[in-house]
Amino acid sequence: QVQLVESGGGSVQAGGSLRLSCAAYGYGFSRVCIDLGWFRQAPGKEREGVAQIDSNGKTSYADSVKGRFAISKDNAKNTLYLEMNSLKPEDTAMYYCAARFCGNYHYNYWGQGTQVTVSS
Repeated sequence: QVQLVESGGGSVQAGGSLRLSCAAYGYGFSRVCIDLGWFRQAPGKEREGVAQIDSNGKTSYADSVKGRFAISKDNAKNTLYLEMNSLKPEDTAMYYCAARFCGNYHYNYWGQGTQVTVSS
């Protein structure tokens, strides 16, 4: 069982920055093969993938955030991060971190979410 707890959301003006954190409990990042990701869901829209980092540290991003967001992890702290720069109003959403053990297609473990609101 993996428990994920997000923090760092808030309200910012367009062009601003935020850093989201996701603390993981139950399994150490360096002890198991685990992929991690950030997802978001805006009101009335489907949940979408924002960024992912696999167990080897390989990252991938949605086109809408490339060049503005950066995903990283600290194995020693068992924490996942999402650095968000040049924020736009369309980035407004509930942001969730998620985890899956290697070999699984679906993300099985989800945090409770943290709200990000970007005003113009």
